[in-house]
Amino acid sequence: MFRTIMPFIFQYIKLSKPTSWASRTDLVTWQDHQVQSFLQKVLPQSPFYRKYYEHLSIEEWQSFPTINKSIMMDHFDTLNTIGIKKKEAFKLALQAEQTRNFTPMIKRTTIGLSSGTSGNRGLFLVSEKERMMWAGSILAKVLPRSIFGKHRIAFFLRANSNLYNSVAHGRITFRFFDLLTPLIQNLKELNHFQPTSLIAPPSMLRFIAEAQLAGSIQLQPEKVISVAEVLDPLDERVIRRAFGTIVHQVYQCTEGFIATTCAHGTLHINEDLLVVQKNFLDKRLRKFTPIITDFSRYTQPIIRYDLNDILTERADPCPCGSLHLAIEQIEGRQDDLLYFKGLDTDTPIPVFPDFIRRALITADEQITAYQVIQHRLGHLEIHIQSSNPDPVKLQQKIQTNIDALCQSIKVESPIIAWEAYQQPPSIHKLRRIKRMYA
Repeated sequence: MFRTIMPFIFQYIKLSKPTSWASRTDLVTWQDHQVQSFLQKVLPQSPFYRKYYEHLSIEEWQSFPTINKSIMMDHFDTLNTIGIKKKEAFKLALQAEQTRNFTPMIKRTTIGLSSGTSGNRGLFLVSEKERMMWAGSILAKVLPRSIFGKHRIAFFLRANSNLYNSVAHGRITFRFFDLLTPLIQNLKELNHFQPTSLIAPPSMLRFIAEAQLAGSIQLQPEKVISVAEVLDPLDERVIRRAFGTIVHQVYQCTEGFIATTCAHGTLHINEDLLVVQKNFLDKRLRKFTPIITDFSRYTQPIIRYDLNDILTERADPCPCGSLHLAIEQIEGRQDDLLYFKGLDTDTPIPVFPDFIRRALITADEQITAYQVIQHRLGHLEIHIQSSNPDPVKLQQKIQTNIDALCQSIKVESPIIAWEAYQQPPSIHKLRRIKRMYA
């Protein structure tokens, strides 16, 4: 038992103490050493990577060929280092989804299944040691106080995992709330549990916040944390008002524990666990997709992984003083870039989701929810929920904002179909802006 928990204790202590890097250069140098050491150990254990990086020098790892989810899943059997087969892993993961029993493992390794918002479901493998290290990492970065205090953590997600249950230690009580459970039952049990830390996708946090504002539940969490979906500013405003506190974020996916917020609410890349290289989509606007190398995962190595998310780098240093890369906004999947007809070109012009988001939420403060769907070039379908008594005037304001945006980026204004907003079921991952065609 002591040997099992040692990685947890070591990781918690290591990440809880102040960092010793004097400068950004020191941090990058340390990361380079960590990655090279990691590659020396892991490449001989992974047949796929051994062949993929054959004849390449480890010192040049920053320019190695990249992989993505498709490559990772196509070569799953030879990419992982312990010989787990994709067919066997998928069978176990799907069985867990159906039975809601997420405890079975293969070779003492947790098997997880991603939600597949981009249409391509992925598997992840986490060994017992990695589970303990992950628990130590997340508690060091997320808990509002030391692990030696009493904590009650409520965690809402589509699927439970041995990974999440590994955070329960000593005075820490962990309670998983299944998104498939009826909302009324979840709210009743949550109110009885009275969490000190509330962790959920923003769509579920919004449900909980509205119940809190209506007085049907009375929660006093020390920390509220958004996970699994993009935290939209409109939802953040409602959640913050309900609980009177900063809405923190954890940015985690199949590919790694990527970022967490500091005390100021700024999202920082966990650069003490992984390296993020920036593949800029627009350097002037500081928008990029991250290429991830995680030097803490050996079972399913993530090396130069091109993650299909759009991030916006923070322009100014965070007041917290952290050297870790600060992120202003997670915009969503690159698949959610919208495309408009250009004024000066026949080539469709990509439009970042954040541009549309701002055009909507700045049009009227009475907008309480929205969704934008693009089914084809030159058209948008906009679903609006608002307390504004004059929907036509509201639509005109939004149209004016979108027209001004289109003029500034030299694209044609889209034809807009206006629809009433319908709240998606809580079991579905919320994407407020999405493109539905290739």
